[in-house]
Amino acid sequence: MKVLLTVALCCLLTGCANPGIVKISPDTYMISREDHGGIFGNAARMKAGVIRDANEFAESQGKTAIPVSTNERPMRAWVPAGWATIEYQFKVVDKNDPEARRTTLMPRPDVGIDKTEKVSADIRSKDTTEKQPDLYTELTKLDDLRKKGLITDVEFETQKKILLDKQR
Repeated sequence: MKVLLTVALCCLLTGCANPGIVKISPDTYMISREDHGGIFGNAARMKAGVIRDANEFAESQGKTAIPVSTNERPMRAWVPAGWATIEYQFKVVDKNDPEARRTTLMPRPDVGIDKTEKVSADIRSKDTTEKQPDLYTELTKLDDLRKKGLITDVEFETQKKILLDKQR
């Protein structure tokens, strides 16, 4: 008798947590499940079971199940009743429907932000501004050339005057 009550209680709890296939539009359905196995649960097996149930449901109608979206939440051990869950939405279409060939799920963002604003940016790929040479460095170079005898004193004074005029 005790075993029978335990089985009945488990079936009742499982039925409440996993309501089965729910119709959410004329051709779109949803299956959601919770894995009450805790650390002994298997989220991958639960997901495979949900997809299998969706495919069997579609085949029972002579149609094909097309995935629309999936939302999974892993078990959260630090939260009471933080069971692993999966919500799987699918469309039921005829087998010869062109949409039956599309079988990829679109990724669903964890967070969506809807904000529209215009942003302008002045982006330069290369600095085109002409940099002024350091006056001290240039005068030192000229003086070295003069000391080595490569330019005359007159040439030194001429170049020095040109550099000083550029600085003004």
